[in-house]
Amino acid sequence: MPLGKGDNLEKADEARSYTTSYGKVQIPVYRVYARPLTGTPSIPESSFAGRANTLFAVLVDVEVFGDNFLPSYTIGDNSNVVATDSMKNFVLQQALAFEGSTIEGFLDQLGQAFLSTYAQMERVRITGRELPFAEAHIPTGEPGRFAPSSVLLSALHDDYTLASLEFARTGGQIERTAHRCGRVGMQLLKVTGSSFSHFVRDQYTTLPERVDRPLFVYLDVFWQYIDAEIMLGPDGSRYVAAEQVRDLVSTTFHEFVSESIQHLVHEMGQRLLDRFPQIHSVTFEAQNRTPDPAAVSAEDARVKVYTSPFSAFGLIQLTIQRS
Repeated sequence: MPLGKGDNLEKADEARSYTTSYGKVQIPVYRVYARPLTGTPSIPESSFAGRANTLFAVLVDVEVFGDNFLPSYTIGDNSNVVATDSMKNFVLQQALAFEGSTIEGFLDQLGQAFLSTYAQMERVRITGRELPFAEAHIPTGEPGRFAPSSVLLSALHDDYTLASLEFARTGGQIERTAHRCGRVGMQLLKVTGSSFSHFVRDQYTTLPERVDRPLFVYLDVFWQYIDAEIMLGPDGSRYVAAEQVRDLVSTTFHEFVSESIQHLVHEMGQRLLDRFPQIHSVTFEAQNRTPDPAAVSAEDARVKVYTSPFSAFGLIQLTIQRS
């Protein structure tokens, strides 16, 4: 029999389950004079020695989970709904109160504060994307000498730090249930010292073997700590700065003669885990954007011209974690 109206529809609806979330995304936060990041140990692959945090700028996403919000979907009852505009204002006020120096620390404060303030929120995911700026270099007054400005910064359209933390109520307590840190949007091109050969050849293969090629990769790197408390330590002594991850990855690319992108990211992962014992796992997402050869100089074989490849890119992924 076809479904009628009334109880038949009611019974059909009872068999359905729901998963919902809602929140506010891309909340721009510009906090000036946050606490400087100090105490991060130096590593041989990086010149990074801390961050002044004259400007602490981040885009924040707030995603809220909980069955308490389901009536707003099913019967239009908003009595438990925290307006996303209120979430935006909450984030901005928390930024003013923030006494830390890292994106991860700010996200941790936000997650704890949301669940402490709003009992109807069961779980939250807070994500922060760095809005990178660099000090402008200005004349010092001495001829030919320049120095970083203490008040003027220039926006960078470059790779950036990303972090995400999740929180839930467990037995009446607020717990941090997941975290992920990353450096996203790296674009690295090495003109020599990479190859790709001895791969499967069949009737579909047109790619020539290249024993030395320029290699252009778009690269995202993500990592998780053995214990999330490590990244929130007050002195920064075991904090893994994303700038150092970026520099270590770049140094590896510079030094390592790779047989493929797979070979390259594996070496990057091994060096990261060796350098930072506080990291539990590291994940790479790389796109192969290597240009195609177009012309070679008759006088000097090193001098070549390349052009952008066909707009379909190889994707390479790798996760390495400690046993």
